Amino acid sequence: MKEYTTDSIRNIALVSHSSAGKTMLAEAFLHFTGATTRLGRIEDGTSASDFEEEEIRRGISLSTAIIPVEYQDHKINILDTPGYNDFIGEMISALRVSDGALVVVDSVAGAEVGTEIAWNYCDQFNIPRFVLINKMDRDNANFRQALDSVQQLSDVRLLPIQLPWGEKQDFIGVIDLLTMKAYPGNGETAEDIPAEFTDEAEAARSELIEAAAEGEDELLMKYLEGEDLDAKEIMRGLMGVFRSHSYVPVFVSSGTAEIGLAPLLEAIIGLMPSPADAPPVMANGKEGEEELSSSDSGPLAVYAWKTTADPFVGKITYMRVYSGVLTSDTRVWNQSKETEERFGNINLLRGKDAIAVKTVHAGDIATVPKLTVTSTGDTLCDRAHPLELPVPDYPTALFRVAVSPKTQSDSAKISPTLTRLCEEDMTLSWFQEPSTNQTILQGMGDQHIDVAIRKAEKKFQTGLGIDEPRVPYRETITKLGSSQYRHKKQTGGAGQFAEVYMRVEPLQDEDFEFVNKVFGGAISQNYMPAIEKGVKGVMQNGVIAGFPVEKVRVEVFDGKEHPVDSKPVAFEIAGREAFKLAVKDASPVMLEPIMNAVITVPEANMGDIMGDLNTRRARVQGMDSDKGRSVVSAHVPLAEMQRYTTDLRSMTGGRGIFTMEFAFYETVPTHIAQEVIDASQKELTAQKED
Repeated sequence: MKEYTTDSIRNIALVSHSSAGKTMLAEAFLHFTGATTRLGRIEDGTSASDFEEEEIRRGISLSTAIIPVEYQDHKINILDTPGYNDFIGEMISALRVSDGALVVVDSVAGAEVGTEIAWNYCDQFNIPRFVLINKMDRDNANFRQALDSVQQLSDVRLLPIQLPWGEKQDFIGVIDLLTMKAYPGNGETAEDIPAEFTDEAEAARSELIEAAAEGEDELLMKYLEGEDLDAKEIMRGLMGVFRSHSYVPVFVSSGTAEIGLAPLLEAIIGLMPSPADAPPVMANGKEGEEELSSSDSGPLAVYAWKTTADPFVGKITYMRVYSGVLTSDTRVWNQSKETEERFGNINLLRGKDAIAVKTVHAGDIATVPKLTVTSTGDTLCDRAHPLELPVPDYPTALFRVAVSPKTQSDSAKISPTLTRLCEEDMTLSWFQEPSTNQTILQGMGDQHIDVAIRKAEKKFQTGLGIDEPRVPYRETITKLGSSQYRHKKQTGGAGQFAEVYMRVEPLQDEDFEFVNKVFGGAISQNYMPAIEKGVKGVMQNGVIAGFPVEKVRVEVFDGKEHPVDSKPVAFEIAGREAFKLAVKDASPVMLEPIMNAVITVPEANMGDIMGDLNTRRARVQGMDSDKGRSVVSAHVPLAEMQRYTTDLRSMTGGRGIFTMEFAFYETVPTHIAQEVIDASQKELTAQKED
């Protein structure tokens, strides 16, 4: 592959709902431009984008693939993103480094949930986009219907640049409104527009010229005075309205049949901004915010937008050069980690194939293997000119599973494996839950977690089992309680003796307080730490259901000791047992975590959501509306929200989203508490039998 400068590069993300045809479109681009000798197929596992074993097995894209397409002395970096909602983090990362997007829409299904999500993220990143009505050769394909469904997503007007030359099995090419020519097949040769399409094409072209005239005052005056605009003027005007987001151009194609490819690639080169034309990015520098344009002469600023682990190569870091020039065999400064990295080879990826290069110009996308500390979201720069590029916001992952090692050897690898998985994927996270002693992995949904677990096994050779996480309940007391316990053990030789009198009472602001109220030396001061140790051991392991005890004041007010047989271990045991008895005397209760959940759904789903929340013991705190969507905030027990990600998707057809954070602990209703206690005791009994 030859070297391309900034002006000759286009970075375009393919985004859409799953199965709209993004991967096959990228495959068609490669075949049409001669990069491949035959058209790969998803069903055969031979497409350039879906090369990972898990993608081939499932038949869907799970991660973003880079497909550089060379056409008319330009390089178009196609970023083929997954359409399935569980892998939304991949689409966000791709849009972060793209200068334009191609929103691919199935001609039969029209705009779907994934289309809406992709559209909203394009708005969020403020990047220009094309709409591509794809699969026009399918049975039941309907251009106008698909177009109308997309128009409902946005107030910005959709502007057809092409019309389909026939539909369904009669789809043979595209009618281009810029050149007013018909292009059969892949679009390399032009013909006159067939007579039956002339009127429709003329009407659509009038709309196109009118829109183009709005792009420049000079063109608008010319248009209003009745003068004709030539092809260059139309293109110039369209570029203006497109990049100002006043209109969204619409194209048609069939990726699998390789129809409409040449005009589409030409439009990407002609209308989509190069990195040099894209708005500058803001970076944090020594003197505050610094504006960076894509220029080889600017300070080095490289953003790591994705990392993967390759079983043969090791860690691969995907990066975009925002400013400056990147060269192989050099040293760069990782500002995010404040450490130096050494670059060896630099590669351009085409699917899984690496093409070694010496130089990467501003605006281009490349990969570097075997970096030591760099992870997704880091900025690389010159040490003398430190810069840090912004990291996009990723949705909070709320689908949780408890992971456990399958074998003893896996237990040593679980921490580094989970850390590496989360480094690769910004929507994965993990933590240790101390109250349940479980390792919790959080993802976007069951498929997301399943892929992560399989990746752990295949790439990192770490076997992991998953379970539904235990709810981190707590135990506490509600009134004053007291007890006494004598520990006496007499065997051959020295015995053990300790007697402890104890009171417990609820605490408000602190978790634990230990007080020595023994007078007259009934228990020596040096035995108090042993009693406290015994109490804390029980607090950690629980009294009624095996969960940590909190908000308790413990007072030792009397006891006895033996001059020979009393030892710290005896008082530790006595303190432990006395505390258990005192807690049982103090009307113990269980506490459960209450979450503050904010749920955003289409207004049509509001009734279902409210009814469902009632079944989850939720207390609604407020209701609002935001851009035609309803927003409900509620306090809901965590026990009722363990699989809410899946349930909400099901109720709203994938259009509902929610956030959730811990609010406070609250007493568990008696009947539910009893179920938890019974389950806990059953588990303890089973463990003893084992």
